[in-house]
Amino acid sequence: MDLTILTRELTPFEHLVGKHMCDGLSNAAIAIKTAHTEKVIENTISRLAKAFALKSAPDINIRVLLALAYRSHFGDAAFDKINVACSHLEIGPDGKQICTRHI
Repeated sequence: MDLTILTRELTPFEHLVGKHMCDGLSNAAIAIKTAHTEKVIENTISRLAKAFALKSAPDINIRVLLALAYRSHFGDAAFDKINVACSHLEIGPDGKQICTRHI
């Protein structure tokens, strides 16, 4: 089965905003870190949601879905920052830890 997660490639700025969002930062905090306005961040998050073909609904938190989609597609680097060990880690043949679920 061929599954398309992204409808287009993300820009470097969209990646930056996506990573900050996955770190749990608010739009205001992302705006400060990137030296942009909150409106620019809001628009970027909207474009990210469209790139992942996510649609908002009254009972759905689009940021949560977007963070899940981003992490699923690009990896769980946010967990490294908060020292949460992946429950799927094993030692590979080269002696490095690898996640057997996200290979």
